[in-house]
Amino acid sequence: MFVALRDLRFARGRFALMGVVVTLLATLVVFLHGLTEGLARDSSSAVAGLPADRIAFGAPGGAEPEVSFSDSTVSAEQVRGWTAADGVRAAEPLGVAMTRLTVRAGAGSVSLFGGPPALLPRLTEGTAPGRGEAAVSAAVAGTYGLTVGDRVRLGTRGLTVSGVTEDRAHAHAPTVWTDLPTWHTVSGHERPTVLALTLASGADVPAVDARLATATVPTGDAVEGIASHAAEQGSLRLVQGCLFVVAALVTGAFFTVWTVQRRPEIAVLKAVGASSGYLVRDALAQALVLLLGGTLLGAGLALAGGLVAVRGVPFVLDVRTAGPPVAAMVVLGLAGAGLAVRRITSVDPLTALGAGR
Repeated sequence: MFVALRDLRFARGRFALMGVVVTLLATLVVFLHGLTEGLARDSSSAVAGLPADRIAFGAPGGAEPEVSFSDSTVSAEQVRGWTAADGVRAAEPLGVAMTRLTVRAGAGSVSLFGGPPALLPRLTEGTAPGRGEAAVSAAVAGTYGLTVGDRVRLGTRGLTVSGVTEDRAHAHAPTVWTDLPTWHTVSGHERPTVLALTLASGADVPAVDARLATATVPTGDAVEGIASHAAEQGSLRLVQGCLFVVAALVTGAFFTVWTVQRRPEIAVLKAVGASSGYLVRDALAQALVLLLGGTLLGAGLALAGGLVAVRGVPFVLDVRTAGPPVAAMVVLGLAGAGLAVRRITSVDPLTALGAGR
């Protein structure tokens, strides 16, 4: 890096300006990544956190089953069929519906989950809900000041708070958990929404799906059945992808111009014996220093901004989640710089130094 470090010192104004551009792009990419992860958690944490291997979706009236919580319903025959299937340890019916929670402190929309205690998120206080009871998530308890023993109204039904669970959300609404009979009463639905399956070895899921007219997917893929989740995440990740491309193009354009301007210096170095490979490695090391400095500074700014943003918007960002976008920025930036600095290999010392004139 003999030449690279001296270039950085000599043209510090140009490299500082490029560093600012990389920093701003990295800040935007990392901040958007945190917002994407926050929205994903706010949309799907209740489903993603279920202690189940697969989720089985049904369909009303003999329609074709789809991976959709809003359109799914499972019959008693499907519940019995999955329970009796080989390799299935448990097939727990789970109800999912939106309703309105009303207390003295106010009212708001919540996602109502009904199922057995085995599917309940970890309780931070109280006990699992029984008939006529509900366990509220930490967000609901904090927003409305609820404690164990308080009375709440879900829809038109009055329930007693039996406990407080870890914070979970579904379709951007905090969750309230009840047993299945209470869920039927509050939601007005006669059938549960899906089945949460725990499998052992030897389970032939496609065969059971075909026999019972269900659509079964891994729990991680079931989040795609949440209304608007796929479109929301797809849009945000498309924007991230565009920013990665922009970062690569900007870096490549900068080093293309820089390489053209340095043709006489490169020619002199080649004339005194420097190989093209050495000069390319030196230029790439220069780009790596610029990209690492800019992206790490940008990630730091995004993390600092996230500490403020997390109070008002769903935002999830830490060192672990910030790593992938930072690495992608560096790799794609190096790819752009690599395409630019390959011009070094075509520099002829005699021509560049004007021997032909």
